Amino acid sequence: MERKSILDLQIWQKKSDRKPLILHGARQVGKTWLLKEFGKRCYKNVAYINFEENERMAALFASNLDVGRLLTGLRIEAGCPIEPASTLLIFDEVQANPRALTSLKYFAENAPEYHIAAAGSLLGIAMHAGTSFPVGKVEFLDLYPLSFEEFLWALGEQELAEMLGGRDWQFIEAFREKLIDYLKYYYVVGGMPECVSTFVATGDLNKARELQERLLNAYEQDFSKYADPAMVPRIRAVWNSIPSQLAREQRKFMYGLVREGARARDYELAIQWFCDAGLLHKVYRVSKPGIPLRAYQEDNAFKLFMVDTGLLAAHAHIPISTMLRGSDLFEEAKGALTEQYVAQELRLRNDIDVFYWSSDTSRAKVDFLIQCGESLYPLEVKAAENLQAKSLRVYRDKFAPPRCYRTSLSPYREESWLTNIPLYALAGLRFCQ
Repeated sequence: MERKSILDLQIWQKKSDRKPLILHGARQVGKTWLLKEFGKRCYKNVAYINFEENERMAALFASNLDVGRLLTGLRIEAGCPIEPASTLLIFDEVQANPRALTSLKYFAENAPEYHIAAAGSLLGIAMHAGTSFPVGKVEFLDLYPLSFEEFLWALGEQELAEMLGGRDWQFIEAFREKLIDYLKYYYVVGGMPECVSTFVATGDLNKARELQERLLNAYEQDFSKYADPAMVPRIRAVWNSIPSQLAREQRKFMYGLVREGARARDYELAIQWFCDAGLLHKVYRVSKPGIPLRAYQEDNAFKLFMVDTGLLAAHAHIPISTMLRGSDLFEEAKGALTEQYVAQELRLRNDIDVFYWSSDTSRAKVDFLIQCGESLYPLEVKAAENLQAKSLRVYRDKFAPPRCYRTSLSPYREESWLTNIPLYALAGLRFCQ
């Protein structure tokens, strides 16, 4: 399985001012595999330390954090040399040993020549009480589920994926039906590595769904493991409301769908808990399209998306058989899966900021509003091949953007004011040109 983040890790490896790296990501997005694979490809030695239920490492880090002393203990534990530049030292499940997390500060200050990468539960790292976090002494890299492009790689369709990035629209159109079929599979399987590898190996969507349900159950167990017991009922209520939230036409998060009469103050902390865990992420509404968009962010108006489209499909109990009925999958739950997919793809990009806009009356809305440099671009998401663009026209007439975009199942189309990008070709969407 190939991941684009290997390239980000290689850039980190070559930096002259490199600091210890913390790989961020929700549970089971492939952090451990990625670091081990990176070490195998790019270093002479890999010293792998797993801190979970490791009494020897708990004792080593419990006393003073002298770097020389720690390195001696780590060499004994890993059973291999730990040398500057030629060894990747991996701290896995680092949340299980908060002192190991704190030690990254001392490695950065006193032994910057060593290459150290840490991974662990985002929940544990973000919420472990009493942890002295090495602020300013570490770097971060976010890891998400496989993108649609990486999903194609896993299926052995490297040339097809490369074609999408090449933007040869006539060539892409020749493989349209094949790409739509693959996109349907991606909606159901999603991008969680174990689900993808199981589907690639077996072709069995039911086995992928079983893994998703197991993972969802593990997340729910984390509610009690990491959250304040008093908050657990609210966390569960928010979690259970997500499918119905995304099934609404406007998608804006409504506290009333969590519990009748609920207010923001009742569930704000529960929502932040999920965002800290990497299981949900917010896309905020802006009051008006101005530069920068963050200056016009409305903190009380947002849409919530899950970490993965396949997990959303499982969480919403959408029957797998749906995918066998033409384009029904794209219309299911009023396009909730489609908007989830687009939000997931946009989140992978580092060159843009993503928000959404709606008029004060909510009669017109733009699913996503993209800031790229000093320009703003509206992006409307359409399930299947519905090409009406009433809201985009309202936005265009009111704000005169340099270009409007729509993504749907229809082929690439360039009009005087509007560009339609096929959903399966979002990797070829370029805002800053």
